[in-house]
Amino acid sequence: MEKKDFGLLGKNISYSFSKKYFEEKFRKLFLKNHNYNFFDIPDIDHVSPFLQNPNLVGMNVTIPYKQAIIPFLDELSDEALQIGAVNCVSFRNGKKTGYNTDCFGFEKSLLINKKDHHKKALILGDGGAAKAVRYILDKHQIEHQTVSRKSELTFENLSADLVKDSLLIVQTTPVGTFPNVEDYLEFPFDAISNQHYVIDLIYNPSETVFLRRSAERGATTLNGFYMLEQQAEKAWQIWNS
Repeated sequence: MEKKDFGLLGKNISYSFSKKYFEEKFRKLFLKNHNYNFFDIPDIDHVSPFLQNPNLVGMNVTIPYKQAIIPFLDELSDEALQIGAVNCVSFRNGKKTGYNTDCFGFEKSLLINKKDHHKKALILGDGGAAKAVRYILDKHQIEHQTVSRKSELTFENLSADLVKDSLLIVQTTPVGTFPNVEDYLEFPFDAISNQHYVIDLIYNPSETVFLRRSAERGATTLNGFYMLEQQAEKAWQIWNS
């Protein structure tokens, strides 16, 4: 039986969801010839030996390599090309193809609780995940503005009125992730109402301070676990199609 290798490319990734998730999947499906490894590298220039593994079938990509991996690939799917970030790579017939399954996972998360009045959004942060979020908001014709340290709209000048008017809030920064669970972004929480839908892409802890403070003001909230699960399922589908 031919050995099939999979893995996660990232930096300091011992906490990873992906390894547990796929190893459990292999166990349930009795796939004894499947292995899932960490490709934990200090910078992208160390990636080549992993890419040359003849048994490598699929790779997940996490921070900080979602954009840096692109020059090492042969092709990009349409959504990866438009988003400019890759979190899933398929190795087939000698070709390395990059995909973005974050957008698929985020779309599923968005649609769970989206209502007709969610016409304007604020995206907090401007990294690779934010790019996937923008792609999906454009697809659903939801107006959006980005709040980040480097954009015109920053956490210092974000007004309560804009938050009141933007009934969808998507938190894409790592602020509040385990172990720094007491950290949260500077934000006008008093402007949050029961009309808001607040999504935080963090999954550990399951409720960040950001989500808790939004929920206390009546907002519908969702963490990043469902998005993570759905993007992983989409990756599995790509690798096996």
